[in-house]
Amino acid sequence: MKVRVDITLKTGVLDPQGEAVRHALGAIGFAGVNAVRQSKMLELDLAETDPDAARKSVAEMCEKLLANTVIENYSIHIG
Repeated sequence: MKVRVDITLKTGVLDPQGEAVRHALGAIGFAGVNAVRQSKMLELDLAETDPDAARKSVAEMCEKLLANTVIENYSIHIG
């Protein structure tokens, strides 16, 4: 079963990489970009066949390793 996890910084957390990209876009002529936020996307291929069990397992993975839940949010997409 394919599972996608999107990990984003929480609102209010500084994003220096996003700010560097925003600045670089302006420097090469793309004016009007007010903000850029970077994120991570992980794609997992699980042996699990039950969507509810897969979601529970991946949530545990996120809580323990994949996301820093102090500063990051995550969302799980099955399928």
